[in-house]
Amino acid sequence: MTRRDFITLLGGAAAAWPLAVQAQQSERMRRIGLLMGVADDREGQARVTALKQGLQELGWTDGRNIQIETRFGGGDAGRIRAHAAELVALAPDVLVGNATPDIRALRQATSSIPIVMAAVNDPVEQGLVSSLAHPGGNITGFMFIDFQMVGKWLEMLKEAAPGVARAALMFSPDTAPHYYVYLRSFEAVPRSTAVEVTAAPVRDTAEVEKVLAKLARDPGGGLIVPPDVFNAVHHPLVIRLAQQHRVPAVYAWRTSVAEGALMSYGPDPYDSFRRSASYVDRILKGAKPADLPVQQPTKFELAINLKTAKALGVQIPDTLLARADEVIE
Repeated sequence: MTRRDFITLLGGAAAAWPLAVQAQQSERMRRIGLLMGVADDREGQARVTALKQGLQELGWTDGRNIQIETRFGGGDAGRIRAHAAELVALAPDVLVGNATPDIRALRQATSSIPIVMAAVNDPVEQGLVSSLAHPGGNITGFMFIDFQMVGKWLEMLKEAAPGVARAALMFSPDTAPHYYVYLRSFEAVPRSTAVEVTAAPVRDTAEVEKVLAKLARDPGGGLIVPPDVFNAVHHPLVIRLAQQHRVPAVYAWRTSVAEGALMSYGPDPYDSFRRSASYVDRILKGAKPADLPVQQPTKFELAINLKTAKALGVQIPDTLLARADEVIE
């Protein structure tokens, strides 16, 4: 090899070094912290799977170029806060939170690591972001519902079961500290609905049983089960007790209807997790949360279980059935 050839070869190799380094950097393992306030059950795992599928479609595979650290809070506010601190201590590239208690806990634990909300109710009203268009700070993501949905639940419950004269809104003050906004939203419901709404705060299963027993004591009782981490964890119990006490109830999750709930109206939670992957992808590629607008649900679904309606002695009107996306017979 001549001296000129050697210098040319050396120069070419040197020019290739930055490209090799860049390739190594782009393929380096990135870490994602995922905080799920719900339980580590089939439903919780289904949401995690939806996020992973969304990431994989964008080129991110757990165990190859990303490492996902997942923690489940099981509806316990104290455990959620502890898991949030634990995940932040791992110094991930981005954090993903399932619901309000998760995002609140993560926000308390860090103001610098980007946080993506997977399914949070009205984050502006809760003070989690400055606005939907311009979130500000280190938090952005996807809404599940806004609080005006509560009025729709009440109207649909009354339409399905005209005998309902009073309805209880069940929530946990520990995992849904924004419950007062839910109650305030009832003021916008037309007076023609003629249903008295009361708050039903619950912190354990014994209190859930008391709420359903009280509703069953007098005719005309109904139940509204909003999206709350506590309600998500204990939804099998709520469904069973509502059937047992013959109390018409409306839920936020379509999956509840497949398990025996009377009816539900709300977005698809799995879709929200899949869509969240797009923001994780953009943040891993350098985007700032403050520049990514908070996105709202694109579709709401109505599901009705006619078998449960028959057991409750409820005759669902044809007009409501015609609007349903799914009817279980």
